[in-house]
Amino acid sequence: MSRRRSLEDILQSEYVSIGELSRLTDSRYSTLKYYTEAGLIPFEQSDENLTRRYPREASVQRIETIKQLKKSGLSISEISDWVVNND
Repeated sequence: MSRRRSLEDILQSEYVSIGELSRLTDSRYSTLKYYTEAGLIPFEQSDENLTRRYPREASVQRIETIKQLKKSGLSISEISDWVVNND
């Protein structure tokens, strides 16, 4: 039996893993990890197992915004500044 949740289950969840977020946004895992480390994607982290949980709706929306800003020619640094000023 697979440990991977179905897309239907993911879409009904309040929180998702980075892998699930990658599936939802068609983004590379490494890209999302980079965005997370840069403080661009919101997440919660449990002290017990250090697993990051991403609020599905807010994270998907943020990633779509980042993609749009990148298409407009902004750098990650400029996007970071935009995120800080618009949160």
